[in-house]
Amino acid sequence: MSEAIPQSAFRVPHSGKARYVMIGGFLGAGKTTAIARLAEHLTHQGRRVGLITNDQGRELVDTALLRARGFATEGIAGGCFCCRFNSLLDAARKLTEATRPDVFLAEPVGSCTDLAATVTYPLRRLYGDAFTIAPLSVLVDAVRALRVLGLAEGGRFSDKVHCLYRRQLEEADLLVINKVDLLDPARLAILREALQASFPQATLLEVSARNGIGLEPWFERLTSTEQTARTAMTVDYALYAEGEALLGWLNSTIQLRWASRFDANAVLQTLAGEVQRTLAAEGAEVAHLKMTLSLDWGLGDLAVINLVRNDSVPELSLALEEAVESGQLIVNLRAEAPPELLRQAVEGALRALAARFAGLQAVLEHVEQFRPGKPVPTHRVTDASESG
Repeated sequence: MSEAIPQSAFRVPHSGKARYVMIGGFLGAGKTTAIARLAEHLTHQGRRVGLITNDQGRELVDTALLRARGFATEGIAGGCFCCRFNSLLDAARKLTEATRPDVFLAEPVGSCTDLAATVTYPLRRLYGDAFTIAPLSVLVDAVRALRVLGLAEGGRFSDKVHCLYRRQLEEADLLVINKVDLLDPARLAILREALQASFPQATLLEVSARNGIGLEPWFERLTSTEQTARTAMTVDYALYAEGEALLGWLNSTIQLRWASRFDANAVLQTLAGEVQRTLAAEGAEVAHLKMTLSLDWGLGDLAVINLVRNDSVPELSLALEEAVESGQLIVNLRAEAPPELLRQAVEGALRALAARFAGLQAVLEHVEQFRPGKPVPTHRVTDASESG
């Protein structure tokens, strides 16, 4: 365990305290897009922001994406915030030394829950003189939420994964329905009513982080109100671990190069489509496939593609305007499937890529596949009133 970090290491000179904002939610809920929007919003207000990303493995797409947008970002690998509390503090210290943020924005692992008891309450108790703590936001993908709650047909996870999903919603202070642009008013009303009935502790908000809909009221709450003191939910960590262990995790880096130039956007679409077809054929539900291609030359331009459900279309959220010669591809794939199947899907997609784009070389430089281990929190505070 690392040495305790003094509270003075985090203080912002003109205000005395920095703001800590954590935005959780299940894999594919849109957390990174929302955090980028919030960071831009705060920057335009003249506030300095520091971003902290989190993953079970290395080579995280989110870290590369946020840094490419110019945000000071630290990544924590090898476990959730709850199990890497000291690493979370160390990331905040590094950001403080580099840019002295007014606001820290933290994005936890998408399979993680019990964040209030293991992160924000301990942070308030141990470092309350250094931070003010915003309400815990939990994002939900509107389409996925309808399916998890049994209100719509479509691809679903197993019961234990659904239990993990619902536990995230149970601890939300702000329950944020994201991607509302994908639902018609009638289905949105059905989802709204179900969430209000099942999770009455939370304030319900509706946004589209991608399209900028409804963000101002949410951002206002995050910057002007503090987390309410209440008793944390009871968590069966054995059951929690069983749910996480059903999810396969794959992170990899791939070097792409061609003798001339290639269409990076078409390459990403082909790769995502091939992975999608393989997993769907095996009955493995995709939680999130995210890939970024960064150029070996240029000014940090990126191509980014996302897939958040088996029956959705891989979406290019960032595209490159010109053909490229070479670049590094980062692949983050999460699905309810054995990790070995995820690797097979990626390797098969690379073979299909070589067949379609003659002359394109794809060298798999790094790959790790695994199931998350049982979480063991560094701290657990069950009542926010203990942490004041």
